[in-house]
Amino acid sequence: MPSVAVKLYSVFFKFMLKHRLQNRIQIDDTINGSQHFGVTSRPNEESIAASNPLFTDGVATKDLHVDPGTSVSIRIFLPETCLGSHESDLKSKSTIRVSGSDSNQGLLRRNSYGNQTHVQRNGFNHRRSSLGSVADDLGLKSENGVYRGYSPVTGKNCRKLPVMLQFHGGGFVSGSNDSTANDLFCRRIAKLCDVIVLAVGYRLAPENRYPAAFEDGLKVLHWLAKQVNLAECSKSVGSRRGGGADLKKSDTYGHIADAFGASLVEPWLAAHGDPSRCVLLGVSCGGNIADYVARKAVEAGKLLDPVKVVAQVLMYPFFIGSVPTHSEIKLANSYFYDKTLCTLAWKLFLPEGEFDLDHPAANPLTPGRGPPLKRMPPTLTVIAEHDWMRDRAIAYSEELRKVNVDAPVLEYKDAVHEFATLDMLLKTPQAQACAEDIAIWVKKYISLRGHEFSY
Repeated sequence: MPSVAVKLYSVFFKFMLKHRLQNRIQIDDTINGSQHFGVTSRPNEESIAASNPLFTDGVATKDLHVDPGTSVSIRIFLPETCLGSHESDLKSKSTIRVSGSDSNQGLLRRNSYGNQTHVQRNGFNHRRSSLGSVADDLGLKSENGVYRGYSPVTGKNCRKLPVMLQFHGGGFVSGSNDSTANDLFCRRIAKLCDVIVLAVGYRLAPENRYPAAFEDGLKVLHWLAKQVNLAECSKSVGSRRGGGADLKKSDTYGHIADAFGASLVEPWLAAHGDPSRCVLLGVSCGGNIADYVARKAVEAGKLLDPVKVVAQVLMYPFFIGSVPTHSEIKLANSYFYDKTLCTLAWKLFLPEGEFDLDHPAANPLTPGRGPPLKRMPPTLTVIAEHDWMRDRAIAYSEELRKVNVDAPVLEYKDAVHEFATLDMLLKTPQAQACAEDIAIWVKKYISLRGHEFSY
């Protein structure tokens, strides 16, 4: 069972969540009762972490707005390992050793589903070089220590990293990509998976109901594809101007924009991003968004080239349906997010007059929800023992495995919904273990050398 502290915090959390949802209902009534123009503002309900372009803890961050017509934004998390050269990355071999002798062996989790063998580990054994001296040698930092990124012309041998799109939780009505909890989680994932994380700040309900959040997730994926094309244009323009000579960043990045001037080349992604190894990760309701984006990416096919979604991770997805499952009955009043509050969140999110628990956004197994499951990317599902939504996530994973999609399920014992991402629980051994498990599985699909891990 969860600890006494978790139980007490759950009571407080539910009280605050109910208060927030009631405020959202008032906002919704105000919107419906008057002419609504422009962008609405909300008071800060969560602590916000400022972006930091310095590698103070191994990850640099920056914020960007990707669409001038909406409030859609991203926070980029760039791990310090990007400063290593491309050649050294190919020559080195990163091995994760696994041991069953961990003193916490019986504490953390179990895996009861799928074709993945689950064992306990004593952690990662990474080999790190002196990245600070490498950065100085390569001239990657300005005088004030702010990392600016390679120029595509001068950085031909820069290290390319996979790109991960991360969608935060909050029941579609709260949460943000720059909250302290989400910032810490994304930093952890960026370092463990060795990827560039793009945390998506999508529009929230009830001001922006379905399909706004889902479209925002897809919009960021298309923005990523556009960035690749702009970077290639920048590279060709820089070569023509300089004849192969080194150019300043402003000469290459500053003058390349899309047809409407709405999107400039993002230097960190241009220098280090490899969108051909793109992973989607969704937390709670963000899992629903990730699954939607994955489906649309499958439908788009080569139209998204060179972006390719190679895998997705669904962390305790926000799935529901009209026919209750065993866990929805037994755990309806579970910790943090109970069924009553989540149903209210769905009422605020779905369009008025279209509330249906079997809506394609809510139930992943609704008939006629394309494309065919056999075309879906490998999908890792993380569930918690005391989460009332767990059974439907398991059912979705089982359907994927029936059509030969790699879709293991990791179940964590004595865990609650958002046990690995909630601010109070982020620093627990279970949250750390979950991030490490995700990294092990994700690296199967983003490694340039293939399956190079020993379990």
